[in-house]
Amino acid sequence: MDNNNDMILTPIGGQIVSTISLGTAEEQSEQHPNFIESNTQGITFEELTEKNVIPTFADGTLTLSSGSIIKATMRAAEEVYGELTIPEIRVSHRIQGRTPEAMNNQTSALQDEDITTFYQRMAFLCRVQGITRTINGKEVHLCIGATRSYSEDKLFGRPTPSKMRLFVGWFVKVCTNGCLTCDGNSGTIECMTEADVYEKALALFKSFDPEKENTLEMLENLGTTRISESDFCKIIGRLRLYQALPSSEQNVLPKVILGDQAVNKLVHGYVSNPNFGLKDGADSISLWELLQLANEAVKQGAYIDQWLERNQNCSDFVLGIQRAILGIDQEGYDWFLN
Repeated sequence: MDNNNDMILTPIGGQIVSTISLGTAEEQSEQHPNFIESNTQGITFEELTEKNVIPTFADGTLTLSSGSIIKATMRAAEEVYGELTIPEIRVSHRIQGRTPEAMNNQTSALQDEDITTFYQRMAFLCRVQGITRTINGKEVHLCIGATRSYSEDKLFGRPTPSKMRLFVGWFVKVCTNGCLTCDGNSGTIECMTEADVYEKALALFKSFDPEKENTLEMLENLGTTRISESDFCKIIGRLRLYQALPSSEQNVLPKVILGDQAVNKLVHGYVSNPNFGLKDGADSISLWELLQLANEAVKQGAYIDQWLERNQNCSDFVLGIQRAILGIDQEGYDWFLN
């Protein structure tokens, strides 16, 4: 998913839709903070369901379409949580073909109706309109969605269940390749029909109680826990020293995968980032701001398949620093402050 200029973490608001209405192109949001976009493209539900063919198995049996997955997942979510925003859908790996009538036509002469299309990978996300929290002055919506890839369906053989990943959480980062960062519940399911998707999505969503999650409190505390410039310099120095330690010493410390380039970007952001860096006249930044700077730093110069792992490592690191400051660290993060 992709959206990568700001933070991974803050879902945006949206427009309420009914259980049936899934929105039009004009209603789709132009911002996608929950997606690693990369080589993906946005698509409306209408285009996905009306202008794309549905692959079949070897015997001609239809696969479970991406449109069916979206409808069933949204229906289950609305039953549990209430009204949803218009789904944001992103697709990649376009597979094109021709209709039999256009088999011998020149490429330049092809019309839209001569071309068949489907997308091998799809990811979608909705926000629950009526369930929000405020973190650092920003409204955060509960998010639900799914990812699927036809490459996981054995289309060359007999019909088999389709695999997909469902998720629900406050802070979500998703990619069409199936990678997912989610602070709530997620799971891989296998389904043969739209009804199967609905039943399993319903079970997943019912297992997540947003009122009982302590994730929000933890994240809110990041905004109120601050580090001085001296502490920041200690952290940077320790991050550099960590990379030079022998493996035997690194193994007794928390795992950190920020390399030299990311650490340099982190320092640069501290000085010059207008949103999360040190403000004029200030002598400290919050750990929330440190997390944003770290996440931004690891995105630059890294391949897309590394972003989620590095973002997760940044979250673990900053939360560990918070525990060290509060005196409840049991994993060794206080080493980075000494």
